Amino acid sequence: MNVRERFELALMGIQHQLTELSDLSIEALEQAFTALENRDLELALNVIEDDMHINRLEEMINDQAILLITRQQPVAKDLRQLMVIVKAASDMERVADYAVDIAKETIRIGENAPTVDLTHLRDMHQKTVTMLRSSVEAFVERDMIKAKDVAQLDDEVDELYGVTVRELLELSVADSSCIKVVSHLSFVSRFLERCADHSTNICEHLFYLVKGEHYE
Repeated sequence: MNVRERFELALMGIQHQLTELSDLSIEALEQAFTALENRDLELALNVIEDDMHINRLEEMINDQAILLITRQQPVAKDLRQLMVIVKAASDMERVADYAVDIAKETIRIGENAPTVDLTHLRDMHQKTVTMLRSSVEAFVERDMIKAKDVAQLDDEVDELYGVTVRELLELSVADSSCIKVVSHLSFVSRFLERCADHSTNICEHLFYLVKGEHYE
């Protein structure tokens, strides 16, 4: 096996780790929201505990990328691939961090707090998960069209975020017993909106990888 073949094999391994990291992060976000919906504090704790594995996986991706750069001295195109993978891994690790934040808000809400309609939050969560999965697929497949579609969904998530915050504020005014829950759910809506932003970041990384220039 020559030097180029070894490099390609190592690069493929890092890409597979990115896919694993992405799957785990999205799964953490889904579990965190399920815990929120069901007031499942045990599941919320599991999300928090499992985050350590995701953090270690991101560190492994970073370390292996650095090793490849120092040992193989890749050309510009290869270097760009490695740097983009590292950035995408960072974005997905942040998604897992927001899943942990949602799990913590679930624990703070507790099992016996007043019930609040989660319809718009649920819509935000579903669209955000769709965006994340699509952005990772676009990145792996180098699919620019799918990446552009993610940006359109981001506008929908932003709109839902505004609607959700307004409804929560109106609820807190109308029913003072819900103020604590509203406060925590406001944070949850913000965390979901940030996750959606990270999915658009991944699409921007793809445009940079393919076009060689930054794209907003």
